[in-house]
Amino acid sequence: MRSADERPRAEGGDGPSARPLTSAEAGGFVERYGLWDERQYVAAGHVRRVIDELGLDRVRFSFADQHGVLRGKTLTREAVPGALRSGVTAPSSLLLKDTSGQTVLPVFSGDDPLVPGRFAGAGDIVLVPDMTTFRVLPWAERTGWILCDVHHPDGTPAAFCPRGLLRGRLDALAETGYDLTVGVELEFHVYRPAAPGPARAGVGRPGAPGPAPEVEPLSSGAQLLHEEGLDRLDELVDLLHGGLTGLDLPLRSLELEFGPSQLELTLDARDAVRAADDALLARAAVRQICRRNGYHATFMSRPAGAETASTGWHLHQSLRSRTTGEAVFDPVDGQALSPVGLHYLAGLLEHAPAATVFTTPTVNGYKRYLPMSLAPDRVVWGIDNKGAMVRVVGAQGGGGARLENRSGESAANPYLYIASQVVSGMDGMARRLDPGPPVADPYAAEARALPGSLGQALDALDADPVFAEALGQDVVSWITTIKRAEFARYLAYVSDWEQREYFDLV
Repeated sequence: MRSADERPRAEGGDGPSARPLTSAEAGGFVERYGLWDERQYVAAGHVRRVIDELGLDRVRFSFADQHGVLRGKTLTREAVPGALRSGVTAPSSLLLKDTSGQTVLPVFSGDDPLVPGRFAGAGDIVLVPDMTTFRVLPWAERTGWILCDVHHPDGTPAAFCPRGLLRGRLDALAETGYDLTVGVELEFHVYRPAAPGPARAGVGRPGAPGPAPEVEPLSSGAQLLHEEGLDRLDELVDLLHGGLTGLDLPLRSLELEFGPSQLELTLDARDAVRAADDALLARAAVRQICRRNGYHATFMSRPAGAETASTGWHLHQSLRSRTTGEAVFDPVDGQALSPVGLHYLAGLLEHAPAATVFTTPTVNGYKRYLPMSLAPDRVVWGIDNKGAMVRVVGAQGGGGARLENRSGESAANPYLYIASQVVSGMDGMARRLDPGPPVADPYAAEARALPGSLGQALDALDADPVFAEALGQDVVSWITTIKRAEFARYLAYVSDWEQREYFDLV
């Protein structure tokens, strides 16, 4: 039986007369479990009108998986009302896969304690749209895009939904009287396909991805912020600018970075969830826009040929009072930061090795931690020092002082990256930790080294009880299980380096 709201276009579905979706009309999974507030219902009505007025044919319902990669389904215009009432189902095993698409946990045997019940048999999860995130894609004809939160079929938030995990940590922070503001700087590489040659099959399988595309650099590198270098890429810059601003993302700049084919985008600071959403959508947009226009974009930290300048994600963060809205990191009594800011900073340092699983979740990202490289290699902080892991940036132009964590890689899941900062900073505030003095020479300081590999970072996370206490032991076990499987595949692979080093020698 069709709902009255699932009408064909001929029944007033086109134009400004389109009837908005109201709370009373909603019904289904969303209403049954009270998953929308009034703001969501109002936004849903607006989205229905936009879909009708613009004649959109398709809407993508997407969520961020554990790797910060968008997954989801594309629904036809006629199927959208049903999705607004009852969400969109997808296999729960999507939350249990490594980066190759291999399901790491035994969903059919149920032998792992994380599996029974909600994940057994790869049963469904439900994607519940957040209607305030709706966009019309500038590069895909007649297509809309909505971010979703993930729930179990009984209406409870999915245990391993990254967006939900971040919200939980921000709610805990709010109880202490603070809100988190985040600014995003994402470095990335853009290449052009290599000159035509014999076609290579790119087909892979779970656990064994196919070969990477063959590409060539767009710029020679070694000329940071070179205006003429960026001008040579004006066609690409124009495409990215149009697509990112067309999504209403708060784009501040597109810059030419130091390495060959290396660029950076920066986004205005926003509240933490919106900033994470922005980072997620910006990465997806850059990759999709580039692919549609004959380029290949990657947020991989150190692709082959990028040894001189790996890419990082510099995450700016500051706290504001929930009661006054005022910045609370601003320095007092000649200190670099306020007492609250110093305690929060100390928490970032205290838990940096464990947090690295979230800031740098790929095998490749640890090859960025090199001395004298504008990337950190040890756990130190400095005042406006870009070699330190955490850089204190003073208040400028009416804005408050902030902390810039420079240890993250651009491929990090934005929700888990930011959540790891909240967990660390809150522990620093709760225990009133002292960060010690700033360093002037971060690459010579006597300090703990950042983990040298994903394996070392996973060991640090297992040894740090603060994350299990804040996120739950199941969450820590979930991420470490997936990442250890990924790391084990890496260790088992016979690399080109090994072949060159030993094959003709021994």
